[in-house]
Amino acid sequence: LGGLRPEDLLSPGGRGSTELMMPLHCSLGDRLSIMKDEPEEAELILHDALRLAYQTDNKKAITYTYDLMANLAFIRGQLENAEQLFKATMSYLLGGGMKQEDNAIIEISLKLASIYAAQNRQEFALAGYEFCISTLEEKIEREKELAEDIISVEEKANTHLLLGMCLDACARYLLFSKQPSQAQRMYEKALQISEEIQGERHPQTIVLMSDLATTLDAQGRFDEAYIYMQRASDLARQINHPELHMVLSNLAAVLMHRERYTQAKEIYQEALKQAELKRDEISVQHIREELAELSRKSIPLT
Repeated sequence: LGGLRPEDLLSPGGRGSTELMMPLHCSLGDRLSIMKDEPEEAELILHDALRLAYQTDNKKAITYTYDLMANLAFIRGQLENAEQLFKATMSYLLGGGMKQEDNAIIEISLKLASIYAAQNRQEFALAGYEFCISTLEEKIEREKELAEDIISVEEKANTHLLLGMCLDACARYLLFSKQPSQAQRMYEKALQISEEIQGERHPQTIVLMSDLATTLDAQGRFDEAYIYMQRASDLARQINHPELHMVLSNLAAVLMHRERYTQAKEIYQEALKQAELKRDEISVQHIREELAELSRKSIPLT
């Protein structure tokens, strides 16, 4: 998968919401950002916390600590360890009476699928994504008519967004696996959810729009890809999107495929400036390579 990391399969553009709307994961993002700075010390603290939780037979504390340990292993790229810890977390949650369709279980299942994807265990990865998507779709259908006093609007929205996250992760894996038409269908659904719940100008919606364009571009449907990519880049500029340079780079690639070489060069140069401002060295290198490729084109710039 060419260096595909597990977190790349979890959120648009490979960055962002690895901790989504889970009661179990309250402030998990903050805790993980601290743990990332000193992972070895964090691991020792978590092992001590787990030992204490077992001594006091505190089931909630055991589950929560396993979950933090799993996420720490996950962000450190210790995939086999993360897999076992996520499975332990899930086992405790299910043993405590949590249903398989609970959003917390789905999110752990999504992380497991992303681990399998990063390990190129395709059958397990696709089965995992399918479980997450189908379970959430069935859950949403059942909850559609339930009154607000039974399930809140916010809970319904969270479940929809989690479905969007699963669709996005699966689409990204399908695109890496050279299955762009299947990825396209997933991205279309994910984009629709994000537009409905978060709005067109939300950063996540914009990245999904760009990703959908990429799948169309991969199928040779350059004109359709351009429409989505142009809209995504316009919106990204309007809100000063944190990943504007990536969206612009994608737009330039579509323009190059449409043989609009002068425009492509201008957009790549704009993307390069933005990437340098962000100090995103990987993107800077990629854009420079694309500019070199553009200059090698035998067709004169028009």
